[in-house]
Amino acid sequence: MPTKVVIGTQWGDEGKGKTIDILAGKADVVVRTQGGNNAGHTIEANGVTYKLQLMPSGILNPKTICIIGNGVVIDPKVLLSEIDGMEEKGISTKNLIIDARAHVIMPYHIELDGLSEKARGKGDIGTTKKGIGPTYMDKAERSGIRMCDLINPDKFAEKVRENLVIKNKMIELVYGGTPMDADKIIAEYSEYAKRLKPYVTDTTPILYNKIKEGAEVLFEGAQATLLDIDLGTYPYVTSSHPVSGGVCIGSGIGPTMIDECIGIAKGYTTRVGNGPFPTELDDEIGQAIRDKGHEYGTNTGRPRRCGWFDAVILKYAVRTSGLTSVVLNKVDTLAGIGKLKICVAYKKNGEITYDFPPTLEELAMCEPIYEEMDGWDEDISGIKEFDKLPEAVQKYVLRIEELCDVKISAIGVGPGREQNIYR
Repeated sequence: MPTKVVIGTQWGDEGKGKTIDILAGKADVVVRTQGGNNAGHTIEANGVTYKLQLMPSGILNPKTICIIGNGVVIDPKVLLSEIDGMEEKGISTKNLIIDARAHVIMPYHIELDGLSEKARGKGDIGTTKKGIGPTYMDKAERSGIRMCDLINPDKFAEKVRENLVIKNKMIELVYGGTPMDADKIIAEYSEYAKRLKPYVTDTTPILYNKIKEGAEVLFEGAQATLLDIDLGTYPYVTSSHPVSGGVCIGSGIGPTMIDECIGIAKGYTTRVGNGPFPTELDDEIGQAIRDKGHEYGTNTGRPRRCGWFDAVILKYAVRTSGLTSVVLNKVDTLAGIGKLKICVAYKKNGEITYDFPPTLEELAMCEPIYEEMDGWDEDISGIKEFDKLPEAVQKYVLRIEELCDVKISAIGVGPGREQNIYR
């Protein structure tokens, strides 16, 4: 059962898209298992760039079955826009299937997301305001609308009217917003339902049977370990499970059906938004890494916070997701920085700890304990073999491997698909 899971090991933006793109080209099935259009991947093929938000990365291969699993929350308007965009570029979406259990992002979810963030003021979480969190809230509250409801006209209309009684009270009385019109929503989303109905099915037996047949299956992750709703830096997290365990829940298969769990990390650390960041570099070195690594939000242009590599974080990801190997990206960015530092542990209340803390309060008290290593000035972006890398690069990679007790199977030395060194 050659099944592979790809997850982010830090706070996201680790370059998962490149690895997923490479593996998706060889896969018989590609599955998206969590999150919504608050994350995505950019892939390139034949000189054309495709920005995917909900669409699984295997969509460019007509022989690959692309599954949007039950753990995903779907904005029908966004998904149809992606489908139309693919069709306009000559890419068929007949190989796409959507699980009937996946929940639907409704207009009131988007409205409430924006209103609640505004109400938090300076204490905002930093959500994308795309309705992801409120949709998962309804899912947990058991009032959500699923894809199977969307394509059932009577059931859909009933649920919208029922939900809006409460949602409009929240919008108007709690946040001072404008109530939403049920008839307008029903009319708009009924049109989406007609177009999406052919894609909706029970995907779980299809996936199970493909795995039993020995098909190459890729589970593509969105977001990252420290954004996990349970295991991340709560409350500055997403609303789903980006760790490998979330793959099973979000696709309907058991853990024994997964063969490899591949983590993606950067040769340094970045994060977006609020919250403690022990190795953050708020100086010229941090700015140099930001500029060299193009660490600015893809959609927002917002500068990412940058810091030294944190082995405590990667060890946490290895432990919580059972990682079998790691791809270490953007090592080339560190050329010319000078001496490099790796955080090997934290000092908290005078004591040394090697474990990532469970609370923000504890994380804020942690001081990084660094190990200094020689840097390098050479451009490594064209190197293809590990033993051809400068000695300082080799030592840097091997030290991370040793500290985190995980095999580093590939080193990213540039953004291109061919700019990976495999070990």
